[in-house]
Amino acid sequence: MSSFIDFQNEIYLGGLGGALPELPMTAAGLEQRAAEVLGEAEFAYVAGSASAERTAAANRAAFDKYRIVPRMLRGTTGPGARDLSVEVLGTRLAAPVLTAPIGVLELMHERGEVIVGEVTKELGIGDVLSTASSSTIEEVGAAAGEWWYQLYWPNDHELARSFVERAERAGAKAIVVTVDTPTLGWRPRDLELAHLPFLHGKGIANYLSDPVFRAKLPAPPEESEDAMRVAILTWVGLFGNHTLRPADLTHLREWTDLPIAVKGILHPDDARQVVDAGADAVVVSNHGGRQVDGSIAALDALPAVAAGVGDRADVLFDSGVRTGSDVLIALALGAKAVLYGRPYAYGLGIAGRAGVKHALRLLLADFDQALGLSGCASPAELSRSMISVLR
Repeated sequence: MSSFIDFQNEIYLGGLGGALPELPMTAAGLEQRAAEVLGEAEFAYVAGSASAERTAAANRAAFDKYRIVPRMLRGTTGPGARDLSVEVLGTRLAAPVLTAPIGVLELMHERGEVIVGEVTKELGIGDVLSTASSSTIEEVGAAAGEWWYQLYWPNDHELARSFVERAERAGAKAIVVTVDTPTLGWRPRDLELAHLPFLHGKGIANYLSDPVFRAKLPAPPEESEDAMRVAILTWVGLFGNHTLRPADLTHLREWTDLPIAVKGILHPDDARQVVDAGADAVVVSNHGGRQVDGSIAALDALPAVAAGVGDRADVLFDSGVRTGSDVLIALALGAKAVLYGRPYAYGLGIAGRAGVKHALRLLLADFDQALGLSGCASPAELSRSMISVLR
């Protein structure tokens, strides 16, 4: 049964002894604190979005179009009666929340991905590990609980296969193929600082540790600065794949028996195509506004994608989630779970492990309470009838 709302009691009881929370109590507060304590380049990499950042703003504004219509006098919605757990792609989670894959977490904290894996395991929620991580697949697999591997499909199928097979051996429960990033979007915050961490050898640990990638190098990257420079340039030539089509999912089916999700879907026709090609789930996402500025807000795309997929695949949601009510709205509109991104990265940068746990507990407690106060004892009780659209 749910216990996430216990976080609220901990804070109030601490207040009896004069203790105040050391970290902000909102996602916006975490962002503001991170802007104050992180280096300019490090904060820009996480906070920045594409071009004028209109889509990033639209992701948040989209939630303002919807209002929850709480139901009363249900009799079974107290903290001890609520059960937030769900099963997604065969993975049992204590709540319908996974950490979104964020690359180069060493910009926030050393061994950042391992820390996130440890915290999500403790909380019982999901962790999605980025290909562009600073810790290897194996390091995170040894630390995490219920975790999925996010694949940036390189333009070399053998390398892609090696990543997938490593993830399966390390204990990943699903493969998440991100399809909206054949190359990086136009990101002015990073451009103004001329800062691309990958060119400094950051965020490429999974490449440097991969036997297929290393076989392409004239010398091991750890031997010298010149060897590392060659490795980085080799990475540049391999990252991203402009030729992928839905039919390429058949390769994944040959490489692994794990469930497959396709992330970065906004159009219902694309959703139907990848499900027809064998995907078990789609993740409605615009990459947090980091790829195509001016694109549709992810939440605005969710209902049509969910309707188009129907019960043939799980639908997840990513981009713009900041509060427990956001989670509730996304689930009521057709998502089975959400991916939560930037706030936990800010927490990591501010206070390491404690910051990640704090950021995630904020969301989980807020959702726990919002669910109960809306008259539901579990996410399964949420429905479109509980959401009103502003005109």
